[in-house]
Amino acid sequence: MSILPPGLRPAPPRLESPEPRSVPGERRAVVPSVSSERRRVVPSGSRERRVGRFGRVLVRLSPADRQVLGLYLLTRISLWITAHGARWLFPRGSDTRDAGPVLAPFQRWDANHYLHIARDGYFPADAGPWVSGWDNREAFFPGFPLLLRAVHTVVPSWTGAGLLISFVAGAVAVLALARIARSYVPEDVDGRRTVLFFLLSPCAVFLAVGYTEALFLAFALPAWLAAQRRHWALACTLTALATTVRVSGLFLAAAIAVLFAFSARSQQAWRSVGWLALPALPPAAYSWYLHNRTGDWMAWKHAQERGWYREFHAPWEAWANTWNAAFDGVHTTGYAVMFQAELAAMLVGVALVAVLVRRRRRPEAVYVALSLWALGTSYWYTSIPRATLLWWPLWIGLAALSLRRPWLRTAYLCVAIPVTALVALAFLTGRWAG
Repeated sequence: MSILPPGLRPAPPRLESPEPRSVPGERRAVVPSVSSERRRVVPSGSRERRVGRFGRVLVRLSPADRQVLGLYLLTRISLWITAHGARWLFPRGSDTRDAGPVLAPFQRWDANHYLHIARDGYFPADAGPWVSGWDNREAFFPGFPLLLRAVHTVVPSWTGAGLLISFVAGAVAVLALARIARSYVPEDVDGRRTVLFFLLSPCAVFLAVGYTEALFLAFALPAWLAAQRRHWALACTLTALATTVRVSGLFLAAAIAVLFAFSARSQQAWRSVGWLALPALPPAAYSWYLHNRTGDWMAWKHAQERGWYREFHAPWEAWANTWNAAFDGVHTTGYAVMFQAELAAMLVGVALVAVLVRRRRRPEAVYVALSLWALGTSYWYTSIPRATLLWWPLWIGLAALSLRRPWLRTAYLCVAIPVTALVALAFLTGRWAG
């Protein structure tokens, strides 16, 4: 009995026909073999030189990779169309005659913080948390602003530089997600179903703007893929890069440590244990930098508390405060519906952790649970819907479930697409979203 799952049965051996004997004086037709046909598909060295570096990258991509990138590009085009329409149809003021700059819809909220850090630094003109009206920019980790400043040396527009970073990083992220999905769900043969669920998720707009989600996933998902393959040095190096972007990188580091503990069986494998400490170095270095400027080792955490009410509260207190903000009529309708989305996202996260624990996916459960704890112990919930983008087990799990229940894919698309469009419009028109 074969131990391979359905769909992965070994192909039956191909029967080779005997080579015909040559007859004296007869000219034999040269029939190309399968291996020679395959060699024709791969371009020669001269061809590679003609197509250039971009062509060589395309050659290395598998057909499944190209399909995933095609889906990614189509969703980017749809978001750009939405942004263009929002600029013209929903301008500031009813008597506006000018739609404004083309990239203006993308420069909203946190994108402005990253721009200010990249352009002016963390403490311009010796300003800081000791100044009235301080914007608490030290709450944001330096990875994205540093890269933004570097890309801006080539791209004159700050907003354009941020969009370029997210565009390239998002492509890397979806390729890695498709590969991870194939390792979990072999039936999703090219990973497109998982990527479709991910790219049409309610907060997908944040993958296309100057935010950190795409860049974080461009490091985190390849790191997880490397950890699955027991390449610990590469996994921890990529995780260290992720921790320069978001504190969520430490949650990923904890998940990789759990995966290492459950998979390291030999003395040789345990020699790689030292790599697990590498992801802690960037946050430690950032804390040291802030301490030198402010005298506070936890300045980034205290900035979050001042600016976004992220001081510690018991989980039930945070739930109650968010519930009151969502349904007590204290806030405007726009903010109230976002608090309702926060509550829904928390329920989704708790259900996801329960499923992961039940299926003994301990490392993934640790990653999502730490994220929920960090977001669910503030005064009220903030940005949990955006955090769902970082929970790759959620999108893989939905894809797997839809393969067993085909109606789920249609139901998801019918609900997710209008919600995604509404969240995108809210963000692109300057309203709070996610």
